[in-house]
Amino acid sequence: MNVVIASSSIDGGIGCWDLKTGAEQLRYKTCASPPHGLTSVGCRFLACSQLRDPSAASGHLLYWSWSKPQAQVKSFPAEPIKPLIANSDGTYIVGGGSSGDIYIWEVATGRLLKKWHAHYRAITCLVFSEDDSLLISGSEDGCVRVWSLFMIFDDVRRQQVSHLYEYSFTEHTLRVTDIVIGYGGGNAIIVSASEDRTCKVWSLSKGRLLRNVVFPSIIDAIAIDPGEHVFYAGSRDGKIYIAALNAESSPSDNYGLHIIGSLTDQSKPVTCLAYSAEGNLLLSGSEDGMIRVWDVKTQNITRMFRHSKGPVNNIVIVRLPYPLGRAESKSQPSSRKHELSLPPPLEKYANSTDEDMDNKAIVMLPDTIDLPSYLSSQLINDHIKQLQQQGSSAVAEMEAKRLKADCQRSMEMFQQLRKVYDNLQEFCVNELLDEQTMEGSKGN
Repeated sequence: MNVVIASSSIDGGIGCWDLKTGAEQLRYKTCASPPHGLTSVGCRFLACSQLRDPSAASGHLLYWSWSKPQAQVKSFPAEPIKPLIANSDGTYIVGGGSSGDIYIWEVATGRLLKKWHAHYRAITCLVFSEDDSLLISGSEDGCVRVWSLFMIFDDVRRQQVSHLYEYSFTEHTLRVTDIVIGYGGGNAIIVSASEDRTCKVWSLSKGRLLRNVVFPSIIDAIAIDPGEHVFYAGSRDGKIYIAALNAESSPSDNYGLHIIGSLTDQSKPVTCLAYSAEGNLLLSGSEDGMIRVWDVKTQNITRMFRHSKGPVNNIVIVRLPYPLGRAESKSQPSSRKHELSLPPPLEKYANSTDEDMDNKAIVMLPDTIDLPSYLSSQLINDHIKQLQQQGSSAVAEMEAKRLKADCQRSMEMFQQLRKVYDNLQEFCVNELLDEQTMEGSKGN
């Protein structure tokens, strides 16, 4: 079942509705979230950053299981965390700090795996690429940066490069408000929104700006059509603008270049957007506390949900493998066990900082292997696990693997040389036989 979860900056809890029927599910209590601070972790549980006082020097993170309204796990990071996301299978949680630092935690253990200074000012939004190999961040400094997780977890390469990011897009002049990424992994497009009233479309493979769209009002939320023909931009004037992505578009008399239409039903600012490919539905949240479900074909509202308090600043669509409430059934003991088991709190500090390399096992990759910057999620997860291993046993294991690989390459080279030798020998024998035949014919 597809459920819609939504939160607010005011302590109104987390609302949950069945997207198909509109029926309200369990409401989760005690939640005051910043924008982009609500996420589903592998569809197993909810996680949300809490920032009741924007000027506070500390904050916390909460976990909720799907079956209980009260938060069950509370974590206290080293600084206030604003945006919070999890990768697709829920093995890692990534948070953006007010200082501009990015944190990566392992969900199963709560360990802080990596922390690095990513931006000059607070992180405002984070998003993973489709294959989880890239992390894209936006900041109050107006910068959008692309990070390869392979680079982040490779301590050797980190010491060899002048900067960790793959790309740094600096064309925005004000705070970045939202980022979305298309399909295609390293060949995807990125769309970023900013308080400078522009949305910019970037090529991830070429690392350059493809399109700049200027809007009549500040854009706080964006969503991409799955076909990547258009994107939707929720603005502070209450409209959801429709902008062309790839298609050529002439200047509009109403809006301008690339803006081909708009959706509107209220005058309150649009604060968040989410797109459901199932049914081609666009969901919008606004400062009036309402969540509207739009049929993008007819451009009509098909359903509305009311949050207990507003404004709504986060909407997430989650596809659950089981209906809510099944975990309480006695006939589903495995589901109940899965539902109620939550991981431990997240570490405040890592066991060893990134600068202290003495106690780390440095794993060298073979120099002859040219690894691409963009790797699949599975390859990166495997490499991360290797890099997280500590002590001489890990080094010995990796050295054994390296020697096996060297041996395999030596055997392959030997086979190639042997084939060349056999071919050369055959050529020489044939040449000798031909020469003897010609001499014999001359003698006759």
